[in-house]
Amino acid sequence: MSTAPDGDLTTIRVDQFLPHPPAKVWRALTEPALLAQWQMPGAGNFRLEVGHRYRMTSVPRPNTKFSGAVDVQVLAFEPGRMLRLRWADADPANPADWTITWTLEQEGRGTRLFLVHEGFDPDDPAQMMARKVMDGGWRSHVLRALGQALDGL
Repeated sequence: MSTAPDGDLTTIRVDQFLPHPPAKVWRALTEPALLAQWQMPGAGNFRLEVGHRYRMTSVPRPNTKFSGAVDVQVLAFEPGRMLRLRWADADPANPADWTITWTLEQEGRGTRLFLVHEGFDPDDPAQMMARKVMDGGWRSHVLRALGQALDGL
């Protein structure tokens, strides 16, 4: 299983360069119509407002105890720079309760996008399976879909 560079099994860290200016990346992270293009169904219900809640859906994954629905809450943001969300499985029997933080930094004409996905329980085998699946998914699927949405802007 891949681990964070510091060996922290509670966290996934992704560092991705995007050849798009930060303002464009910020739009893709915060405009509902754009979110709907690259995130799970339901992401189009997002509002950039602390405390706002919405639900996204995907395919259930019994091996990770994922019900197929994520309740999302906007925790904090700094316009154009940082967005922090709480993701919790909609099934109260699943203890998944994570914090997702996107941070943008201008790099040349593009953006260095940092993703920190925190809150995995290293003592829970289902959480470690979820971490493995999501680590690969962020890198191979989600950020690729984000890049395609940005290319279309």
